[in-house]
Amino acid sequence: MEELIAKRYAQALSSVSKDLPGALEVLNVLSEAVNTPEIGAALTSPIISSEDKTAMILSAMSDDDMTLVNFIKVLGEKGRLDLIPAITKVLNTDQQRISNEYEGVVKSASSLEGADLANLEETLKKYTGSTIKLTQEKSDLDGVRVSVDDLGIEVNFSKQRVKEQLIDFIKKSL
Repeated sequence: MEELIAKRYAQALSSVSKDLPGALEVLNVLSEAVNTPEIGAALTSPIISSEDKTAMILSAMSDDDMTLVNFIKVLGEKGRLDLIPAITKVLNTDQQRISNEYEGVVKSASSLEGADLANLEETLKKYTGSTIKLTQEKSDLDGVRVSVDDLGIEVNFSKQRVKEQLIDFIKKSL
């Protein structure tokens, strides 16, 4: 339900904003702030008035983009300031789709060299037609796992799985 409401607000902001990437930068920072326990608790508290909640969020922003300021005021009036992270997520997804650039994660026990990582990015670009920026994470996998959540891509190469498939193939051929 929250995502449906966030999509409507995100669509409204993107239709009226002249500088959506600039507004998105501000919203990304606000999302991180709203996700902190203290601010999140203040935004959901029934003791604090909606005007005070709105003023708290607006005090963290500059008045450069009046469209964004008015957007935050509308969210405050409707009691939806806690939706800022969900709205930001929807806008980030839309922006990625428009620019055709996505982020992915490579998980493996050993770190890959820069050339190998670039080769993986290029291969994924050929496969998907999208520019994908990969980051590495260490894990206890005995192989490599590449995932790009926004595109629904997950590739897993496991030494154990290859070994099992090789054994099965040998058994079937005998």
